[in-house]
Amino acid sequence: MRNARVWLAVASVMAAAGCGRAPPAVDGDASSPPGVATAQPGPSPVDARADDAAQVPEFPAIPLIVVPEIVGVTPAQRALEASMQPILDPIAGVSVAPARCGTDGALLIDAGITSVDAQGRLVRNGDEGLFAINADGSGTANVDGGLVSVEADGSGTINGDEAIVRVEADGAGTYNGRAGLITLDGKGAGSWNGESGLVVNDGDGSGTWNGPLGLVEIKADGSGTWNGPQGLVTNNGDGTGTVGTPAREVKMPPLAKVPPAGRFPPLKTFAPPGAPCGYLITLNDRVLFDFDRSDIRADAAQVLDTLAAALGGVQGAGMEVRGHTDSKGSDDYNQSLSERRAEAVVAALRERGAAQEASARGYGEAQPVAPNDIAGQDNPGGRQLNRRVEIFVRT
Repeated sequence: MRNARVWLAVASVMAAAGCGRAPPAVDGDASSPPGVATAQPGPSPVDARADDAAQVPEFPAIPLIVVPEIVGVTPAQRALEASMQPILDPIAGVSVAPARCGTDGALLIDAGITSVDAQGRLVRNGDEGLFAINADGSGTANVDGGLVSVEADGSGTINGDEAIVRVEADGAGTYNGRAGLITLDGKGAGSWNGESGLVVNDGDGSGTWNGPLGLVEIKADGSGTWNGPQGLVTNNGDGTGTVGTPAREVKMPPLAKVPPAGRFPPLKTFAPPGAPCGYLITLNDRVLFDFDRSDIRADAAQVLDTLAAALGGVQGAGMEVRGHTDSKGSDDYNQSLSERRAEAVVAALRERGAAQEASARGYGEAQPVAPNDIAGQDNPGGRQLNRRVEIFVRT
């Protein structure tokens, strides 16, 4: 907004230029007979008279169309970074998210619901907002009442408190916000309706400005008109023009072409966020176990091989394997089942050379990440999210 006003202020300065004086009168021809007066040429119709102190006003420049800084993606990106990290070699039923810790260093349990499919598409609904992010960085975010939608090619929309913006991949788009209404075609043409009037850029060197200095029109051939404080000024584009009423012909250099309008910068896609205090690998219980069992299934070997390779460099007590259940069954039974499952995962990872000093701990049904029931009705989807094994890796 501030940049836009500066451009308009600079473009609106009007300087007056001095006009040329008429040439001196021509004496009679020496070959003419004595006493015979020769005709004296009058002043050129495009010259100002020597005693005419009027000045030829200089056309004001048509302001450049300045695109304000678009910050709509940044808050959404920051909110995403506060709650998620990208999926690393996604496996169906396995997700990786940043771990958030309190001031005492303890892991905070996030009540948000996160899911990641095999294609790396992440869906999250938490305190920071609602996100649906694809592996290529495209997606949508609904944060603080504002909606951001970004495509992988940089096109997208922002609907927020500051502005409503639509950007195309070729730089075309619209902006409607505090700086006014801006429309660009991505090829040099556009318009700007703001505090300093209406600016129209045709993209071919011509344009108009209807603002505080009056109505200015510049054509691509160097001609134009200005109807402002000086009255009507016309530039013919051939080195001549007229000033005032009645029109007086004067010398006037052709007008410079209007520079083409710019383009909207592409919107930034959602970048991979980092983790505040480590990361949390979550495994759906069906990836590793049969229902109500703690023996790891034979077909879980590939998942465990992948995890062991990824976790091979983690040393010391920086890793905790955490078992969780839903609320079906008694507290004591769920506690025991969660402990046995956590211990089984630690044993399987150690067999593969990882997690040698990791700890195993069961939390039973005490730390749900989704409701087990809603309004007194069973919620199978929520219970499925709660039946999980987590590997907390502190960094």
